[in-house]
Amino acid sequence: VDELQSGEETSFVVDEVSNIIKEAVESAIVGNAYQHSKVNQWTTNVVEQTLSQLTKLGKPFTYIMTCVIMQKNGAGLHRASSCFWDSSSDGNCTVRWENKTMYCIVSAFGLPI
Repeated sequence: VDELQSGEETSFVVDEVSNIIKEAVESAIVGNAYQHSKVNQWTTNVVEQTLSQLTKLGKPFTYIMTCVIMQKNGAGLHRASSCFWDSSSDGNCTVRWENKTMYCIVSAFGLPI
């Protein structure tokens, strides 16, 4: 059991990171309709709040974050990412959130220090 606990303490747990991202997105955007003038503020809030919560976990990781907010208007969005890394220690998580007027796609990458 000690080995499992120490492994979780130093591993990138996708469910944990996903929940942190969802909370940040909901805190920053829920209840709002898309407004172009607010997108920079919203993306900054989502990324900063997520990084703040990830840092509080106290895990030895360097985090890389991206956040895209796009108006829902029928246009397409294609996104891809690729990494060459150690899947036993490195991790990533992408969360897609939407309401009636916009999409928000947040990705977090965690690399052990």
